[in-house]
Amino acid sequence: MAEAGAVAVREPAGGGGRIGVLARRQAWALAALVLASAALDSGYALLRLRAFRDSTYDLVIFDQAVRSYSRFGAPVAIVKGVHNGFGPGFSVLGDHFSPILAVLAPLYWIHDGPGTLLVAQGVLFALAIVPVWRFTERRLGAGAAYCAAAAYALSWPVAEALAFDFHEVAFVPLLSAVMIERYDAGRRGRAALAAFLLLLVKEDMGLLLAGFGLYLLTRRGERRAGVVYAAAGVVATAVCSKVAIAAFGGDNDYYWAYTSLGRDLPHAALHVLTHPWDAVAELGSPPAKLAMMGLLVLPLLLLPLASPLTLVVLPALAERMLADRFANWWAPHYHYNAFIVAALVLAAVDGAARLRGNRWLRDRVRRRGRLARALRPGWVPAACLLAAAVVTVPFFAFGDLADPAMYRRNVRASAAAAAVAKVPDGALVEAANGVGPGLTARTRVLLWDWQPRNAPWVVADVLRPTFPFPSVAEQQRRVALLTASGYREVFHRDGYVVLHRPGPDPW
Repeated sequence: MAEAGAVAVREPAGGGGRIGVLARRQAWALAALVLASAALDSGYALLRLRAFRDSTYDLVIFDQAVRSYSRFGAPVAIVKGVHNGFGPGFSVLGDHFSPILAVLAPLYWIHDGPGTLLVAQGVLFALAIVPVWRFTERRLGAGAAYCAAAAYALSWPVAEALAFDFHEVAFVPLLSAVMIERYDAGRRGRAALAAFLLLLVKEDMGLLLAGFGLYLLTRRGERRAGVVYAAAGVVATAVCSKVAIAAFGGDNDYYWAYTSLGRDLPHAALHVLTHPWDAVAELGSPPAKLAMMGLLVLPLLLLPLASPLTLVVLPALAERMLADRFANWWAPHYHYNAFIVAALVLAAVDGAARLRGNRWLRDRVRRRGRLARALRPGWVPAACLLAAAVVTVPFFAFGDLADPAMYRRNVRASAAAAAVAKVPDGALVEAANGVGPGLTARTRVLLWDWQPRNAPWVVADVLRPTFPFPSVAEQQRRVALLTASGYREVFHRDGYVVLHRPGPDPW
């Protein structure tokens, strides 16, 4: 086979040679696109870290957990356990069932710090370009595939996820796109493997499998597989949410956000069955939910609405839209929409292909002559997707790249760097939400909050509101209480205050 391939490539008049050269050029172009996206995503995230734009909640949580894995321990995050009352030995598996994070542990043997997670996230997001390209190439051609892949890479859900620290969502675009693309290519075993790995990302990722099962139910000859995927997804979600999290010391009801429907899942399910319109009304209450759902499909030119592949995201989207707590679940400026963005891009591609193949629509367009010739190439709808993605860039997180403070620390960021430098290596420190990421690689970080933790070091912020305090006045009051209890101020600049009280670590 190798010899035949080599002969074919050298054959100037042979179609196989041209195909081989074309395939290599496409592979190099695809690799370049992946590398460029990984560089953009990782570079953007590292710039944010250097500019002190990341947060203790959630970057330090994941940093501490993966560091624990790298030392062959349970994924303990003292910052999460202490702040939320679970104790300093709390495993993050009791918060979200995300054992897949363990695969990142070897990276900490190379570089131990939160920057490692940010680079890994950027690379994982970029790798999803490959299945997006393959799926699109089969439907609309290679030119369209590059456009669709670039549209995914520049999409606002990816940008907003990068702007909000690191999360387990880093794995989801790649795995969900592989699951859909490999199944579409007839590689059912590889699709099933990707589906299984999705279940290790987070306790509710079974909802993506359930949605994929719903999609397969629309395809003749795939309905048995659809039942299997849907059932497996529902069962996995129930087991991970109600059994696994409790087994690791978590609270099964910690993220219950459906109080308008019932006090627990059985009561909520009964309420939905007996009062279905209440659930429908909840989808638009508050109206910000409708705006957010519009943002998901408008930059994709509404094309997902023409594809049954959109069913893949519906259960996961309903999980958030039916909630009446945690307003960040339906806000665009977090990482939640990155869970479904790859599937939506594939649905947009599939929708474009279906519209191009629609006989009635094709006949209507053919009568327009010039318009018909313009729309005939498959790359046209994909190019429109890319253009729409580019238009959205300045309005979301990637627009920060135009801010000079991203590249050169401003006064506040310089003060933050000087403040964290006052804390010695290995110390236990209560850190304001915005400075914890600058300390976590060399100290044991707790979140500075309203509870006395008795850490020897405190880095506070008394100038700007910081989570979890309700106001700057409360932050200033907390610093006054600390100084009254024996802490000594050793640094104060541009709102950052470093306090120290000698004594043993309480943990």
